[in-house]
Amino acid sequence: MPAIRPLSRKLDRIAPSATTVLNERAIAMKRNGVDVFNFAVGEPDFPTPEHIKEAGMEAIRENITRYTPATGILDLKEAICHKLARDNGLEYAPNQIATTSGGKHALYNLLYVICDEGDEVLVPAPYWVSYPEMVKLAGAEPVVLNTDSSASFKVTAGQVRSAITPKTKALMLNTPSNPTGMVYTREELEAIAEVVMESGIYVITDELYEKILYDGHRHESIAALHPRMKEQALVVNGLSKAYAMTGWRLGYAAGPAEVMDLVVKFQGQTVMHPSAITQHAAITALTGPEDFLPPMIRAFDQRRNYIIERLEDMEGVTCARPGGAFYVFPDMSAYSGRSRPDGSPIGGSPDLAMYLLEAYQVVSAPGAAFGTEGCLRFSYATTLDVIEQGMDRVEKGLSSLTG
Repeated sequence: MPAIRPLSRKLDRIAPSATTVLNERAIAMKRNGVDVFNFAVGEPDFPTPEHIKEAGMEAIRENITRYTPATGILDLKEAICHKLARDNGLEYAPNQIATTSGGKHALYNLLYVICDEGDEVLVPAPYWVSYPEMVKLAGAEPVVLNTDSSASFKVTAGQVRSAITPKTKALMLNTPSNPTGMVYTREELEAIAEVVMESGIYVITDELYEKILYDGHRHESIAALHPRMKEQALVVNGLSKAYAMTGWRLGYAAGPAEVMDLVVKFQGQTVMHPSAITQHAAITALTGPEDFLPPMIRAFDQRRNYIIERLEDMEGVTCARPGGAFYVFPDMSAYSGRSRPDGSPIGGSPDLAMYLLEAYQVVSAPGAAFGTEGCLRFSYATTLDVIEQGMDRVEKGLSSLTG
């Protein structure tokens, strides 16, 4: 009997999602009766608002359960156009919109249709864990632009200019940021936009956390800064974060019609469209009241202030203050090289995250997965009680390390 043919090697250089792996590990531990304090999951702990849930149930009752056009129904695209004009000062036509099964799907579709083999995509670090892997899946090469806390973890126009080569196709931009929560100012974005317009590259601007802001920060879309910039900007957003709809899977992209035409072509031959039920609920989300947002953001803000205070009270830990999203990204590099109680060393952020998980049942995400060694990411999209108990355990875990 002949041997079974080998599997594809296309995924050999793709890393699994660290946040997904850690969250699944936490779920398995809880299933086995372990009391886990999970700070790895990147989703609001609030329910989807009632009027949005009712719209989804009404779609089922009305038998709105059939195929739709590949990139979404017209009513939803019109609702997205209205939202972009209202919230971002961006005017798009429905043929410049594509709806997708989540924001990640929109990002990958755009990378796939703009990149050829050997192209380069600039990816500022810290980055969301999936950015460089999606670039690789699209056949391009990620070029990492390192930032640090002294620059508030934000890339500068000068860094972007220095990194652009004839192979550069796009810049990935995320504001507010996952994992740092940092928010780009209008002035910072204007400087980056000048470089982008001079070079002719695209900007894929990931704006999923735009409505979750603190301390008077404002969200600015780089696409809205200049008419020419709009021709080079590919705006990605979705309903997962602000509307607490992570499991509904509804994202969207907006950009030049020639790019969206290719997204339609690609999506029509792959996953087709998001759930018809989700699309109808999304119309209600985008056009309905948003009175649920202020209480949610106030709760996040209270948690943010508490977790920052606790982390900064821990020896050797510094923590940049996030202006948006629901993550903190403290620098814990002082603990790299220290020893566990059994004498084995902590080699870096993955080791530290694993130690806190196994010995203290705290789930975090290692900074190495986000391109920045020495930090850990903690999501505060959980209750204050969990944050308090979890930080107690983190403090004990760190104090148990010697050296």
